[in-house]
Amino acid sequence: MKMFRAGIIGAGFIGAVHAEQLRRLGNVEVAALTNTSNAEQKAEALFIPKGYKDYREMIDQENLDCVHICTPNSSHFEIAEYALNHGIHVVLEKPMTTSVEEAEKLVKLVKEKNLVGAMNYNCRFYPMAFQLREMIKNGDLGEIFTIHGGYLQDWLLLETDYSWRLEPSLSGETRAFGDIGTHWLDLVEFTTGLKVAEVLADFEIFHKTRKKPLKAIETFSGMALRPEDYEEVPIATEDYITVLFHLDNGAHACCNISQVFAGRKNQMILAVAGSKASAHWDSEDSNDLWIGRRETSNDLYAKDPSILAPRTGKVISYPGGHVEGFADTFKHNFKQIYAAIAGEKAEYDFPTFESGLREMVLCEKIIQSAREKRWITVP
Repeated sequence: MKMFRAGIIGAGFIGAVHAEQLRRLGNVEVAALTNTSNAEQKAEALFIPKGYKDYREMIDQENLDCVHICTPNSSHFEIAEYALNHGIHVVLEKPMTTSVEEAEKLVKLVKEKNLVGAMNYNCRFYPMAFQLREMIKNGDLGEIFTIHGGYLQDWLLLETDYSWRLEPSLSGETRAFGDIGTHWLDLVEFTTGLKVAEVLADFEIFHKTRKKPLKAIETFSGMALRPEDYEEVPIATEDYITVLFHLDNGAHACCNISQVFAGRKNQMILAVAGSKASAHWDSEDSNDLWIGRRETSNDLYAKDPSILAPRTGKVISYPGGHVEGFADTFKHNFKQIYAAIAGEKAEYDFPTFESGLREMVLCEKIIQSAREKRWITVP
């Protein structure tokens, strides 16, 4: 078995998850990381041999097979382009870039270089969301009529909550939808096999200004900000967005995306109604899938590979009754990505750069719709 050398670019929360789950594969060595500050300390904390401040230095020196880019969105394009031009496979955090044009260039480049370009839309690999896909493919729900749900968080509820994601120069023109709404929409198209044809969106910025700390946020841990500790900055990206969708089979869909919903830390809901049955999946109870029927009793499917579809079993690590969640979805995404890097012939489900471009196009049309207050056609 070939051992692969991987580099992590960006050592925040998500970068650490990437490193941890890569180690679970067994055939990937996390050889180095880069971070713009405290790189060596970050590497030591994650038990990674080397830490670099500059990603170029890491790529030039470390003989890597793949890099995982976990930096602010505005840097994705230049880092991915540099890696691909050096013959290195790329895994990108979402959203792919800050513009459709940049995403198109990366899709073209990865094909020219004959490399693997993958996205981390990891929610595809929650076992019971994957099971929903298999049931829809099998016709168990019949013709799809409607889809609804959303993604709710509360980490930006207060005006004193601040992150680089609030700055369009780093995150792009959309924040809530680009950050978490794209997870929901990727899962909709992945599970149903349908494509969005039209969108109608409404968004709101509830905190028109926010208090941006003048020092590292850790400095203020456990204490209230004083006026001299922050500056008031205007906010241009959405706290909340609701979107209506028309899909290519005539189905209708809607979602509510919010980062200011008190009490919900990270909840995604996907509900699909068909002509034979309906289904409901909740990421906060991710090991169950509810199936509703008109003329007989409803079912609650539990995450147990012995009773689920054979392909679902391939994204399950443990027996029934043993909970799997957020981190496991990364593992199964990466497992397929590295199998593709190894050249294994298989039917893959991982999101590619084409998936990332698709979400960039959808984001562009959704933001256009919200600003122009009308239906927008999606190519």
